[in-house]
Amino acid sequence: MDKEHQYLKIINLEKSFGNKKVITDINLDVNKAEVFGLLGPSGAGKTTLVKCVSGIDTATKGEVYISGEKMPKFSLMEKMGYMTQSDALYEELSGYENLSFFASIYGLKGKKKTDRINEVANLVKLQDDLKKTVVNYSGGMKRRLSLAISLLHEPDLIILDEPTVGIDPILRKSIWDELHRLSKLGKTVLVTTHVMDEAEKCDRLGMLQNGKLIAVGSPAELKDSTNSKTLEDVFLKLGGAE
Repeated sequence: MDKEHQYLKIINLEKSFGNKKVITDINLDVNKAEVFGLLGPSGAGKTTLVKCVSGIDTATKGEVYISGEKMPKFSLMEKMGYMTQSDALYEELSGYENLSFFASIYGLKGKKKTDRINEVANLVKLQDDLKKTVVNYSGGMKRRLSLAISLLHEPDLIILDEPTVGIDPILRKSIWDELHRLSKLGKTVLVTTHVMDEAEKCDRLGMLQNGKLIAVGSPAELKDSTNSKTLEDVFLKLGGAE
């Protein structure tokens, strides 16, 4: 990788919970302004890895650097947007009140705050539902609101953990189009998924199995290197399946 474009660097990262090692010796570089996917089944260690990258969790061993600076560091964390796998929303508040609350935490004020709330609500197609209390939202609507919140402050690094679970195919496409638009604006996107067609939309992938990184490359490179027609075949071959 060209060091000039290197944005995120993970070195010898390990994470254990008690005697259980969840991720083992992860070494990974992510370019600035690329959409990088972490692909793997449930329990592969994707969520644990992105929590360590974001500074939400502390690795048992190893280091994470963003723009050459070691994590965790508050000034770097301020420039991140992080969407968790489970929605962290205030259900007794409306969609608009949730967006307004998080916008204020991010330091947005006045017209800028109002404009960003409208922009992200429009992106996730929630503009007609902002007055509803979140307790009355469907699961898909809550995912969309969580995504909107993670994008409010126009972060440099966008970390999305299974962002499109429960979202209809048309909106899912528009969200992926937006992620690629953001990458073209210089934003770096790190997204976890277990869905093969979504993995195809990433510029590059890291395949995780049982807490270990088993392959890194573009979807085309991974298929070519294993003489596979699909990413599912790649995963089965590299994962040791018969």
